[in-house]
Amino acid sequence: MGYVAYYESPLGPMTLSSDGVALTGLWFDGQKHFGVSIGENPQESGLPVFDDTCRWLDAYFSGSIPGFSPLVSADGTAFQKMVWQILMDVPYGDIVTYGDIARAVARRSGVQHMSARAVGCAVGRNPVSLLIPCHRVVGASGRLTGYAGGLDRKRMLLELEKTKMHS
Repeated sequence: MGYVAYYESPLGPMTLSSDGVALTGLWFDGQKHFGVSIGENPQESGLPVFDDTCRWLDAYFSGSIPGFSPLVSADGTAFQKMVWQILMDVPYGDIVTYGDIARAVARRSGVQHMSARAVGCAVGRNPVSLLIPCHRVVGASGRLTGYAGGLDRKRMLLELEKTKMHS
């Protein structure tokens, strides 16, 4: 059985999903790939992981670096999970490029080259926005590209984090 909860963020309403223990999804309502892990007939519930996630979101949207992370269990392929793990290592207020992630995946996989386009597809399928910080990924030139929640939100999230854009 799946569970859902809702959060009113300064950037619009968000939906949270859980398997009853861990957070399995966090989306801005209406974004691409919205609700992929919710399942059919989810139950609205006040689970501890939802309480933790809402506290994390409150801290994050107040401009603070949350000092904790709710338990996350993102369902995906082994490749997607590797990309998402790399994203989780990107510090608050920093950015990486799709190419940076592709090089990290290649190193971890023991291959010479990994496609930045394949990385982009995995980044775009991230089911747990913000906690897996796909908004911190930019194009090779440092240009804001691709964000399932919309480029305006991506820009606002990076501004909230006081991100230093590389030139």
